[in-house]
Amino acid sequence: MSVRRLLFAATLTIVTAVLFFGMGQYSAQRLLARQRAESDARIDALRKELFGTLAQYERAPVLKARGTSGQGADGRDALIGEIVSQLQAEMGLLPVRLLRERRDSFVELYAYDNTGKTNYGTAGYLGDGYFITVKHGVMVLEDPDREPSGRTIESIKLSFNGRRTAARVVDAGDANVEVHSGDWAILRVKEPVDLPPLRIDAGFSYEFAEPIFRLGNDYSKGIILSTGYIGQRTTNGLVTCLTDGHPGVSGGGVLNRSGDLVGIPIGRMQGDYRFSFILPLREEMFRKVPGLLAQPEALPGPVAAPTLRAAAAAAAE
Repeated sequence: MSVRRLLFAATLTIVTAVLFFGMGQYSAQRLLARQRAESDARIDALRKELFGTLAQYERAPVLKARGTSGQGADGRDALIGEIVSQLQAEMGLLPVRLLRERRDSFVELYAYDNTGKTNYGTAGYLGDGYFITVKHGVMVLEDPDREPSGRTIESIKLSFNGRRTAARVVDAGDANVEVHSGDWAILRVKEPVDLPPLRIDAGFSYEFAEPIFRLGNDYSKGIILSTGYIGQRTTNGLVTCLTDGHPGVSGGGVLNRSGDLVGIPIGRMQGDYRFSFILPLREEMFRKVPGLLAQPEALPGPVAAPTLRAAAAAAAE
């Protein structure tokens, strides 16, 4: 009898554990699906709000009247363009098309270590096969005050266009702990990359309460958009931000209202996912990316990746 009781108790324990594990997995999947749906709904809401406001302006007499400069319809288009810019500046909005394009510039990152574990994060595309991410996502940060862990990263893969591509570290900051001003790394892949390169702005001012857009690999379930506001600068060169800091978004992108990459999320407040840390971009981060930085006399404005810079120059002519 005692053996039967033990077998029954063991079977009951296993069934209960499997049941609770399944319920946990199901709840987690539902939560992630809801977060992705909320992200897409947020983009659609921004689009409807912007288009609705524009429709009101288009119905106003000032937009239907012709100017005295002889520009005709061109003058009306210029006025609408000016209104769009003002709305974006006042409301912190980005065109939906631009948001979707920027989302395509970020990829899922996976790093495999010698213990069999996999870390996941995000990387942003800079052009010519180069990506920017966080150092702690692709390298082991050994604290000099602690015993070496013996852990090493054996391979790095970037997931985009339906496949995972091998990447290697070509440059990195001096961080030896997470949430550090040197917690950045540059990766490169050998295969051709059919992704839109990001524009970078290493001179963003990070004014208090400035709206920003964060894109990252939320819980390893794809690139998800989140909005937030700039907080305070920290003593170690970082910036706090009121936006989600979920696992996986480290190495992703922080965009300003012009859609330029101005920083990367690298961590969060302990115990609270609503407050995260941003690492502002610095020119030294791109020292190993050939041709990305413009000449010194052209540095004050946002710096485009080579292909975008050439396109902008052609358009200006």
